[in-house]
Amino acid sequence: MTPILFVYAKGGPPLEYAVPRIAVHADVHVLALAPLPVNTAPLWRPECASVTTAQPGEGGELVDLICAHARRVGAAAVLTLSEYAVVAVAHACLQLGLRGAGEHVAAARDKRLMRRIWRDAGVPVPGFTEIHTPGDITTAFAELTPPLLLKAAWSAGSTAHLTVRDERQAEEAWKTGRSVMEASSAQGYAELHAADEGVSDFLLEEIVTGDASDWFEEPGWGDYVSVEGIVAGGRYHPLCITGRMPTVAPFTERASLAPAALPEGLQRRLEEVSRAAVDALGLDTCATHTEIKLGAGGAVWLIETAARFGGVMTTRQVETVFGLDMIGMLVRQLLGQDVDYPRRMLTEGKGAAGSLVVLAVGPEGQPWPELPSWDFTAVDWAALLGPGSRIELVREHSLAPGTPVPPYEEAGGANSMAALCFLTARSGSALLADCQRIVAALPGALTGAHATRPAAGSTR
Repeated sequence: MTPILFVYAKGGPPLEYAVPRIAVHADVHVLALAPLPVNTAPLWRPECASVTTAQPGEGGELVDLICAHARRVGAAAVLTLSEYAVVAVAHACLQLGLRGAGEHVAAARDKRLMRRIWRDAGVPVPGFTEIHTPGDITTAFAELTPPLLLKAAWSAGSTAHLTVRDERQAEEAWKTGRSVMEASSAQGYAELHAADEGVSDFLLEEIVTGDASDWFEEPGWGDYVSVEGIVAGGRYHPLCITGRMPTVAPFTERASLAPAALPEGLQRRLEEVSRAAVDALGLDTCATHTEIKLGAGGAVWLIETAARFGGVMTTRQVETVFGLDMIGMLVRQLLGQDVDYPRRMLTEGKGAAGSLVVLAVGPEGQPWPELPSWDFTAVDWAALLGPGSRIELVREHSLAPGTPVPPYEEAGGANSMAALCFLTARSGSALLADCQRIVAALPGALTGAHATRPAAGSTR
């Protein structure tokens, strides 16, 4: 088959899911810019034609590395599923003359540029100010309505997001945010093409008031959704909507759920809002993940669009519920093959699927009173799930058994997670209820399980 270069970095769907779906359409040559998951290697390594690890440089050096490896394997396409590598891969594709996100890719990565473009295009966004100096903080509090949200311009997973109420607090948060981004960079969770900018670039924006009650007929849903899609040769194809549980303060995602229990008319409206947002960014050929905040009276604000698929298990959720192998669709598009896109975004699926992040935070945002060791097998999941529901551990994105659950830190966002679980249920309502029961039961289920476990060497 045709060779394809898959550039691996931190983030994105697990390799055990992603690589086989690429391998159906092409010979997969992996260029790993981060340590590869060893515990799941038997599930993905046999699908690869070659695997090469490399220490990523920055900017042009990284782009040259990708180009050189693509030429070496004769790649007809270059693909990444990581937020942190999309810019470098897009620039490599431009140099190689291959299909990719295109020259405007930074607009789907740098939150400052993204918001400028949307504001100028009339796409609804919260008020914001870019932060380069302490004077910009003064300007932000003079022009915007506090409290404000400090955001790292190149972050992902709500990393380095902090709520601030005055200038002094904002200055301290800016220092904290830079420290968090430096720590994330050391762990491989940072922009690879512009490492310095990825650590130091920030903005302050107004916190718009979300309200899910005017959108969802049942309580418990979060006040934002995502539209998953693909841009093919500059033409945007919205594919479906995924919903959320309410976030953990300030805005860390706890669970992604498909389908979103929204009436079709409201889904169609969000389809068009996402179209305006994605079209304004001028992308060429790439996946898209567009987050939209929902307000009272039908108000909406764009949070961000990424030039990649939704994080971790989103692609599997969409395939499970809507029958769309989005990774395979994008691979075929990058290879110049025919892709059968839905005429309109799909609004109904079969069953429900979700991904639940295990954070040391209770249902109302309260920290866990104890931090037990993580052990998926110690929990009586059957007692927490409804009829027909299933749960499994995503090992690639979870701590090893016996590792203490880390405390939740607002600035750390998703970096504080202990584990990721994938769930299926008969309906969106059942899936939401499953997730609510699990959040309420942990950490008691972990603490109780370890408290009753026999000591080493004993028998029961």
